[in-house]
Amino acid sequence: MPSAKTSPSRRIALFIAATDVAILGLVLHFLVPGDVAGLITDVLFTVLVYLLMALIAPTAARHKLALGAFTISAVIELAQLTGVPAQLAVSFPPSRLVLGTTFSALDLVAYAVGAAAVYYADVALSQRGRTWLASRQE
Repeated sequence: MPSAKTSPSRRIALFIAATDVAILGLVLHFLVPGDVAGLITDVLFTVLVYLLMALIAPTAARHKLALGAFTISAVIELAQLTGVPAQLAVSFPPSRLVLGTTFSALDLVAYAVGAAAVYYADVALSQRGRTWLASRQE
């Protein structure tokens, strides 16, 4: 259950995690060739969306953040079927980092994996943090 007040340490942790995920995703995208790296960057994209949503709405339920991150990722992937992201990439190449250019159903699986992974990691780390804080207050 989300608390009514979010600690500054959670916001700092979310910001650091989002920064690290963005850097890792860019490094993989530009320096590691192959389909596996592409799928990992898709997973990381959804993780990044989750972290950014958590920064914007820190008291939101984690399952809603995960569902929202997957939905945003999936909508962007489905938009690739229209050809609009590919056209945008021609006129503004950096847009391909966010919008992609070609549809792949396998990307939807990667987004689901990313949403599930970040959800469970957030829950586990939050529980661990509460346990640690409780032990410090004794």
